Amino acid sequence: MEKLTGKTALVTGSTDGVGRVVARRLGEAGARVLVHGRDAERGGGVVGEIEKAGGAATFLKADLASLAEVRRLAAAVKDTSGRLDVLISNAGIGTAGDVRQESADGIELRFAVNYLAGFLLTSLLLPLLRASTPARIINVSSAGQYPIDFADVMLASGYSGMRAYCQSKLAQVMFTIDLAAELAGSGVTANCLHPATYMNTAMVRRAGVAPVNTVEEGADAILNLAVSPALGNRTGLYFNGLREALGHSQAYDAQARRQLRALSFALTGLSDHGPAAAG
Repeated sequence: MEKLTGKTALVTGSTDGVGRVVARRLGEAGARVLVHGRDAERGGGVVGEIEKAGGAATFLKADLASLAEVRRLAAAVKDTSGRLDVLISNAGIGTAGDVRQESADGIELRFAVNYLAGFLLTSLLLPLLRASTPARIINVSSAGQYPIDFADVMLASGYSGMRAYCQSKLAQVMFTIDLAAELAGSGVTANCLHPATYMNTAMVRRAGVAPVNTVEEGADAILNLAVSPALGNRTGLYFNGLREALGHSQAYDAQARRQLRALSFALTGLSDHGPAAAG
């Protein structure tokens, strides 16, 4: 991987699993890494690993199940660093469990953590990303995607952890496509991906699934979008591993994306002034 000296990268959910590997490798390449998680002890461990390898890192604690904490995380990023070259939204909740839960804000938990937190965090950090161009946004989605029923986005009926997870992951793809259109020509790109299949992570083990790929393979795919020179000017893409692919058909439905965008701004209390609102 090319040297990233002078660059700053934020990786959400980087105290464990594939996020941890990505954070370490960015640090080893010379980037200053903003490590995010909920556990300060684990976060300190990742920071220590990066510093031991000669890199620089800072731990930022936040629970993405709270929009207030997402806002505090964005503020902490701005206070900690004068630039942001790479934003990797990786934190998430897996498929295990069929008991419906809500976030601190009364939002279905997987939709809140896997999608809405990243939507809000990215929106709040866009000025910093724009000021740091060229910059990249990477949303870690999944090949598991389920169409959003806008009559029941919060899945009050027929809840399943798998459906909630897959819906939230499709929402990430839809957001990425809109975001790329909004940022066209700005020097900030936005892409998303399914990094690998059933990586050897705690999330996969909790789901009772035997791992297929390694976190190292997933990290390769994420870092490809984050630093590959070949993708410097490419945006609005969905990748399956290292290959460009297509997401669920709903991701390419402009009306569905407008509905998701309107809902997202309403739930977060942000004002929608972006050109992508016009579809």
